[in-house]
Amino acid sequence: MVQAYILIQTEVGKASTVAETICKIPGVLQAEDVTGPYDVIVRAQAETVDELGRMVVAKVQQVDGITRTLTCPVVHL
Repeated sequence: MVQAYILIQTEVGKASTVAETICKIPGVLQAEDVTGPYDVIVRAQAETVDELGRMVVAKVQQVDGITRTLTCPVVHL
């Protein structure tokens, strides 16, 4: 299982709507609207890195109001 944090920038005033929508995507464990350089932080998981990438590109990035994403895979050192 691969997990990642997805840092999201949104259009002004769209953070809570984006977080609510993303929570419904299969594989998303948590989505929170936050303050700072990013507006929403998501924790997601998938079986493989490829599957995680497909989820981000095909589902997360398609949510209305998102302007940019940064995916940070979790590593165990």
